[in-house]
Amino acid sequence: MKKRTADRIYPNRPHNIMKYSLLIATLLFASQAIAQDYSNVQTVLPSDIPETIVAKAAHVVPTARQLAHLDNEFIGFIHFGPNTFTGREWGNGMESPKIFAPGTVDTDNWCQHMKAAGMTLVIMTFKHHDGYVLWQSRYEDQQTIKNSPYQNGQGDIAKQLSKSCEKYGLKFGVYISPADLYQIESKVGLYGNGSQYQESSIPTDPASFKDKPTKVRKDKPVDAPVFTYECDDYNRYMLNQLYELLTDYGPVHEVWFDGAHPKRKGGQTYTYAAWYELIRTLAPDAVIFGKGPDIRWCGNEAGGTRSSEWNVIPLNVHPKTNSWNDNAPQDIGSRKKLAAAKFLYYRPAEVNTSIRHGWFWRNDTNQSVRSADDVFDIYERAVGGNAVFLLNVPPNRDGKFSPRDADCLIEVGKRIRQTYGTDLAKGTKVSVPNLQDGDSATFWEPNTLTGEITVTMRKPKTINRFVIKEAIAKRGERIEKHTLDALIEGKWQEVATGTNVGHKRILRFPAVTTTKLRLRILESRLNPSVAEISAHFYKQPPLPVEAQRSLIGTVALSLKETAFHGKGAGFTTKSLEIRYTTDDSEPSRSSALYSTAIPMVNGGVIHARSYSSAAEGAVATFQFGPSKKDWQATATSEENATYDATKAIDGNPATYWHSSWSDKKAVHPHTLTIDLGKKHLLTGITYPGRIDESPTV
Repeated sequence: MKKRTADRIYPNRPHNIMKYSLLIATLLFASQAIAQDYSNVQTVLPSDIPETIVAKAAHVVPTARQLAHLDNEFIGFIHFGPNTFTGREWGNGMESPKIFAPGTVDTDNWCQHMKAAGMTLVIMTFKHHDGYVLWQSRYEDQQTIKNSPYQNGQGDIAKQLSKSCEKYGLKFGVYISPADLYQIESKVGLYGNGSQYQESSIPTDPASFKDKPTKVRKDKPVDAPVFTYECDDYNRYMLNQLYELLTDYGPVHEVWFDGAHPKRKGGQTYTYAAWYELIRTLAPDAVIFGKGPDIRWCGNEAGGTRSSEWNVIPLNVHPKTNSWNDNAPQDIGSRKKLAAAKFLYYRPAEVNTSIRHGWFWRNDTNQSVRSADDVFDIYERAVGGNAVFLLNVPPNRDGKFSPRDADCLIEVGKRIRQTYGTDLAKGTKVSVPNLQDGDSATFWEPNTLTGEITVTMRKPKTINRFVIKEAIAKRGERIEKHTLDALIEGKWQEVATGTNVGHKRILRFPAVTTTKLRLRILESRLNPSVAEISAHFYKQPPLPVEAQRSLIGTVALSLKETAFHGKGAGFTTKSLEIRYTTDDSEPSRSSALYSTAIPMVNGGVIHARSYSSAAEGAVATFQFGPSKKDWQATATSEENATYDATKAIDGNPATYWHSSWSDKKAVHPHTLTIDLGKKHLLTGITYPGRIDESPTV
């Protein structure tokens, strides 16, 4: 039996009698929940009081596949297809199938760089919303790689990627869009075609797909089962495509169902229950994302994270009948939200975003790419915030990752290993047992709702990261508030605070040098259960340089501070200098030192980087056209003065022109006209999208 260590009680404090009386009352109220088994779902009874509901929430635990997925932590997304060659984010389904024409597709290149980044699983859009199929499907003869010039129609990206994943030790996942614009728009399309539901065998014989759907495909894998469902043409199509992906390409560990729906037709619905059963049978280790019961969307596509990401969420209906709509609000799992629940269910979040502005590759000149600072920041907030981080990296038309993307992945992986590969608390004296054995199944659990853990080091160490893991497989999610203190000059000083913990919480704070740390658990839903702790130091490289140009044509350079959530300021700019060039050469320590705005009335290129005494930052390149001093902007439609046409040329990336969207909508098309004041020889025009949004998948 596991030894329990009780918290210290301070009898001289006058409020203790009330405090522990309330504690006893709370535990008595929750007794009926405590007597229950731990499970993935708990039923809330009409008679349950708030304390009982909270205690039941502490008995909700992840399934084995959910727990394994949380352990994946950092995973990769691949968007690749016709959109790569058209420059669109969403195709219309009517593109020529020959438009997909890569000379090569180097899936080893993808997996090599994703492995270097520290990713553990790769998911690819094998059928996006345009309906184009990137494997040798037996059920699609039009919008398919079979009609592509790639490998003379014999190419199979699913086969290539699954082999590369196996080669590099990565798990394999599949994205297949329920929305299918080709099947919607085509005259012979199956989506919403009014077909009757009829008994169907899966896998269906392709030649008998419509007229005799009970006939089984002859080349079915010998040991694979046959399913029988009542379904219409489009659901039969989806089920057969799922069957192919789950049986022909090795173990699948995630199936990604996008909730986006650009267009509907004919009242088409999906037989999700049949889809889930087929996946559970053919890929028992696979989690189902989005429109499925295992993993939920975080609510945005820009790398945003919640300060409290509770994975125990309230439901109004039982999970077996839930339609799994998106959870976008900031608060989805607090005590207040639990109080209105009929069921409590474990469903962890996936934080998805793209390394580029857009999910598909467009070009290597104007399409912005996230910096390693940005990606590492999202990694720490997502993985260190009780979620999984899903980063999209789109291949270019040569079927490889472009250099900027690849360099970012390599640098992020380097930072993860250097920071979290060394536990500075390892081998130190910890006041309670089982927290440094590398086993999340062993844990420390006090006899109260609060607790205290101290870490004593033999000599001073500099630390700015602290990791906590709860025993979620055995005890669920319980901690609601905690604080980290450091002993500095003989006194305890608070350095970080946090709310919930769950699978992992990374506390980030300005560096402290200390011999002793103290973790105080201040509030919990039931007795807190801590499985692992560790301490780390992140050595921030010199910050990236950013540029902003004024209307008169001068360029100001500055250091880009990383967004920082939680207690403590961002990274210091002290002792960093910026060096730059304007002759297209790479900046060095002997290049011009930036001190004042750089005149660039006629346009040009600036290369810049920051330097510390011992290191150099990444090179940033900025290309500018002629000054906007004499420009004038007008538009046929403006929402109001906040979004008027001048905002498109004011030099401020945070402002933008927006046509009317309220009650008095102007008739399309809406146009923006720029008068340049005089004639210019132009070679191109750029118009970046809004920086507060990311294109949808």
